[in-house]
Amino acid sequence: MTNYTHRKTVQCRMLSAVCGLAVYGWLAATGCQAQTFTLTQQHDSLFTLTLTTDSTCDKWTLPYPVYRLDTGDVDGDGSTDALVGVVKATRFYPEIGRRLFIFKNYHGLIRPLWMGSKLGGKLCDFRFADGRVRSMEAMNDSLYAVADYRWSGFGLVFERFVARDIGHEEAKKAFKE
Repeated sequence: MTNYTHRKTVQCRMLSAVCGLAVYGWLAATGCQAQTFTLTQQHDSLFTLTLTTDSTCDKWTLPYPVYRLDTGDVDGDGSTDALVGVVKATRFYPEIGRRLFIFKNYHGLIRPLWMGSKLGGKLCDFRFADGRVRSMEAMNDSLYAVADYRWSGFGLVFERFVARDIGHEEAKKAFKE
């Protein structure tokens, strides 16, 4: 069994410890709370995403192989979201491939924010950094691109190429920058 954990604890917990109940009440009123997304593997193609906050615990079953978990505030609402890479076919792209699902904390419950069928090219990997989703995508058998995407109301939109028409090793370096 494999466990993936991303802890993005907003400094609210520390503030409430330092300033007491008055700050805790303010933090609760503004929706600021510590939260953790955890991914647990049940078997090769069954995973459970768990959201644990100061007062709740919610679970979402993912009946697909998972290759990555990352977290960050994708939609800019101040709450940490879970970015989960799954391997599956979709209605519009029936070939099995790597997909990106984004889940949010909605009042202590896990809710899908975006369940992407495809980015620009064939998704190889992704990560969240500097308010953007960075992807490494295969353009064909030997050329790759690294691109940044940002949230725009309904989903992710292309922002820029970090690099394109490059080899695999070069793409891995650009992806990590």
